[in-house]
Amino acid sequence: MSEETEPPDGGFQTSRLSAAALAWGVVSPARSYWPVRLAILAAIGLYLLLPDAVIIGPRYLVPALEAAALATLSVATPHRTTEQSGLRRALSTGLIALVTVANLFNLGLLVHGLLAGGTQASGRQLILASIAIWVTNVIVFALWYWELDRGGPPARHDRGHREPDFLFPQMATPGAGRPGWAPSFIDYLYVSLTNATAFSPTDTMPLTVAAKILMGVQSLGSLLTVAMVAARAVNILQ
Repeated sequence: MSEETEPPDGGFQTSRLSAAALAWGVVSPARSYWPVRLAILAAIGLYLLLPDAVIIGPRYLVPALEAAALATLSVATPHRTTEQSGLRRALSTGLIALVTVANLFNLGLLVHGLLAGGTQASGRQLILASIAIWVTNVIVFALWYWELDRGGPPARHDRGHREPDFLFPQMATPGAGRPGWAPSFIDYLYVSLTNATAFSPTDTMPLTVAAKILMGVQSLGSLLTVAMVAARAVNILQ
């Protein structure tokens, strides 16, 4: 009989370590920024569909600021993630923050209008507004996840990237994806969509404090919109 014995949980521990190791050192292929820019265009369009009752200030002020920042990003910064640009990082972070703050204000005004009453918007308009705000919530947090994970799109090309913020199934399960698989913007959009609908992570787990905070805030905003705002809007339909 061999004297070498395997601990009862040795195989399980090795498997866990191997799965964790797959989340590190994954070099992302070159990605285009255009899907991200199209997502921002969609968020601008959704803002313009909102009724005046859930908008602060002139209707075109926020979309104009967002469009100006997006135009600068499209003209003056790289179109591929392999190129480093401090200007792109600063502009994109500021633009995503602007979309986030605007959407939170829209949600706050919508909630206030529904609870306090007196809004000039009809029940149907409020339902459409809640849908637009919810979809914008999905878009804007997908953008945050895209910019956050492993230090940002350019940093994901470096094998020495910092710790992953998200653990995708393809990283944790050998054979679930092609060798060297790395997430694209669509993957982050899917993570945002499932988090907004389930109010919790589904197949992709947050690993860092920042990722957990972002997903928690998104879940709360989505829950507020779906469970209270939309339900209240249905009740006041005429």
